[in-house]
Amino acid sequence: MPETKTATGTWTEKEIRQQPECWSRSLNHIDNIRQTLDQFLSPLLQKDDLRIVLTGAGTSAFIGDIIAPWLSRHTGKNFSAIPTTDLVTNPMDYLSPAHPLLLVSFARSGNSPESVAAVELANQFVPECYHLSITCNEAGSLYKNAVDSDNAFALLMPAETHDRGFAMTSSITTMMASCLAVFAPDTINSNTFQDVADRCQSILSSLSDFSQGVFGEKPWKRIVYLGSGGLQAAARESALKVLELTAGKVVAFYDSPTGFRHGPKSLIDNETLVVVFVSSHPYTRQYDLDLLEELRRDGQAMHVVAITAEHDPVTDSGPHILLPASRPFLDVELAFCFLIYAQVFALTQSINVGNTPDTPSVSGTVNRVVQGVVIHPWQTPRSAS
Repeated sequence: MPETKTATGTWTEKEIRQQPECWSRSLNHIDNIRQTLDQFLSPLLQKDDLRIVLTGAGTSAFIGDIIAPWLSRHTGKNFSAIPTTDLVTNPMDYLSPAHPLLLVSFARSGNSPESVAAVELANQFVPECYHLSITCNEAGSLYKNAVDSDNAFALLMPAETHDRGFAMTSSITTMMASCLAVFAPDTINSNTFQDVADRCQSILSSLSDFSQGVFGEKPWKRIVYLGSGGLQAAARESALKVLELTAGKVVAFYDSPTGFRHGPKSLIDNETLVVVFVSSHPYTRQYDLDLLEELRRDGQAMHVVAITAEHDPVTDSGPHILLPASRPFLDVELAFCFLIYAQVFALTQSINVGNTPDTPSVSGTVNRVVQGVVIHPWQTPRSAS
């Protein structure tokens, strides 16, 4: 596929557009293998002291940050999110031999050095260790190692989610949907999630050829994404997409609405776009709307946009995007809608700054699969504490 400095015809555009179909395919596949999957997982989930750690590097790490809070509350299980980049540098802080561990590894290629090393370190540190590898690449080390291991299960995403563009798009959302379906099939499954896929398809259709942008075409110099709870992680991923696809030419930040007041709010100026991901939870939503109203009242930002699933006088009083309605969505479902908007925005910004979206790093110092990582073998320090 030839690279041009327009959105149309790039791998990045194709991979953004294919997401609803990829989600449906992956969740149907999970339905088909549910019996085999449950044979692996059910005995583990019956262990009261089981730790379930969701891990990955970069964007793959943010999957866990987005969904772990909801999975913990919904299932009553001990879910946490720890990046592989932290596990490999500080395994002694995160890997405890006292409890059985299920390490859920997310990876687009499955070849990042940290992804492979995190699995090896977990096996080394935790006597009763199990693995669920959710990956997009059948030829990757993570997938191959899981297939060949007695204590692991390999869950492969549709082949096209092994994104060929620089930035992860269909890979993150398909792995995210699949993990939700694995652990919360009563709520997230191929039938219920079709509503999310349909809503996101409507969003993509409404954006046409992406040439009109998402939040209007203005000379943004910096963008801030804000979200509460798991949506803060969606805000973090949204900010990363801008940094990746513009190669830092547009500076992007993220925070929670409540945390933003504690210093970071000072970065707002008249060249700043602020986007608030408004929660669907009636309690959390109050805090999102309080800050939204405050930012608009301050009048310091060039543009303050709310993305919301329902009308409210505060959101309706200024620029906002109202998501297509089919049924009330959980925040963990709304995250998919928010990420679609963020991906398209980052793509259009990449075009606007003159980048080629599929290969935005002209210097080549940042790569699609991370390079330059040296994995040091673990040896227990004599004076370890």
